[in-house]
Amino acid sequence: MQLQELSARYDWPTVEYDESLTASAAILRRLNVDSLRDELWLPIRWDDDSAEVIVCNPEDPQLVEHIRSSLGVRELCFRVATPSDLVRLIENSADLNEHFPVYAGRTPLAKVRTYLAGLRTRYSAQRTQFARSRTGLALARTGLTFITIAVAFFRLFGTGDLLIFEIPLLIIGLFAIVDGLLWYFPARKESRRIKSYPPYPVPEGYTAINMVDPGGAMEFSRSAIVPGSTALRQNWDALSPVERRRFLANDRTNLAEERTILAYLRVMMAKARTGLAFARTGVAFAGVGIGFIRKFPAGPWSIFDWSLVVIGVLMLIEGFLWYGPGRRAANKALAAVAEKRDVAGLWDTIFPSLCLYAQGIDPVAEANSPQAQPGVFATTGLALERTTLADKRNTMSRLRTIMARARTGMAFIRTGFSVMTVGTGLFVYFHFTGHVHVFWSIFDIALVIAGLYLIADGLHWYLPAERVKRRSRYVDNDFEIADADYSLPRSAWKRELYRE
Repeated sequence: MQLQELSARYDWPTVEYDESLTASAAILRRLNVDSLRDELWLPIRWDDDSAEVIVCNPEDPQLVEHIRSSLGVRELCFRVATPSDLVRLIENSADLNEHFPVYAGRTPLAKVRTYLAGLRTRYSAQRTQFARSRTGLALARTGLTFITIAVAFFRLFGTGDLLIFEIPLLIIGLFAIVDGLLWYFPARKESRRIKSYPPYPVPEGYTAINMVDPGGAMEFSRSAIVPGSTALRQNWDALSPVERRRFLANDRTNLAEERTILAYLRVMMAKARTGLAFARTGVAFAGVGIGFIRKFPAGPWSIFDWSLVVIGVLMLIEGFLWYGPGRRAANKALAAVAEKRDVAGLWDTIFPSLCLYAQGIDPVAEANSPQAQPGVFATTGLALERTTLADKRNTMSRLRTIMARARTGMAFIRTGFSVMTVGTGLFVYFHFTGHVHVFWSIFDIALVIAGLYLIADGLHWYLPAERVKRRSRYVDNDFEIADADYSLPRSAWKRELYRE
């Protein structure tokens, strides 16, 4: 009826919404989509001298002059459409669903996902750097053990036949400490380069993520909840394939952002574990120095003893400076994973189909029928498959985050055992040998208490994560790999099963 009225009113041909009728990307790149929606016009052909434009009112002189000046052409041909159809044509050309912001198109979202993938790769490299530094610190502690044995033997027994063992131990120990610290310093430098991507509240309704690049520093923001998007999505079976793919592209972007946030929290926990490893190394240095000070009388060696204590205390302080941010990140990680525990997943938002319910068809029976299992075909099916795979990756990413929190708890436990062992060893040895001093006894007991606190705190982090891990279906001795072939139904894919 509206098209007939438009055809009778204007001499130009009318057009209605058709998904195949779109403006080229080259045209849209030169125009502002939001302005087109507000002004209600869309060029579908544009060359140096002329253009063909869809409008609602081709007899509006101000609009015609504005179009001519915007396109820089003399000759204009028009097609006439209703306002609702024209808005849908504009949004379809820009790869947008109804009321979507411009940056919710599949191409801008793909750009965001690519950047986030690069950021996760950077986080992975930084975690590897921290793991390497922890290995170096373990080597440094081994070197300190060699030096401690060599120096203790030398101070107890003096020069003699044991020099043949003491000197090599001393040289090997020095080499191990230097080599270990050379592994640590690059990680220390890298810790200042961690790009922050902390969790932030995301509305439950449909929102799109936007990435801007002010001077090379990527910044992210989210749109307000798109009006009508929830109802549009609930009517999934009524959407065209391209409209579905736009929703799925946004789903994948949201999932990619969640994985990036979890990767950031894991790298902060890896940094904390490295700091605790550095603190344990400091405890070892300080413990050896305190033991030498209490065991041997003051003399020229006292400089060496106090140097070990000072170095150890400085290492301990720096290590625990890394511990604080990591602890906060671990708590945020637990909260971030807990928030997703009861959130409806992708399949819950698409299936069971509301349209099937409306038609009185049992969605479960429909999904299990042979006709409903043809495999994955066409681009929409592949988009759905990619999105569900991304959803699975997020589930595994949450599990990895919980396990990283457990490993950080184990780092607390190891640090606690180191502190408690030093305190207990000093207390027992010097009480056994009769060198009792009130100050040192209080100091030893304080070390034991501090160590027990760290052990208890670590168990508080570790045990819940173990329970989560045991409940997860992704942690199993047996695992299966599917050889994905999208030309065949999933049920026909070949699978390899590996058993322990």
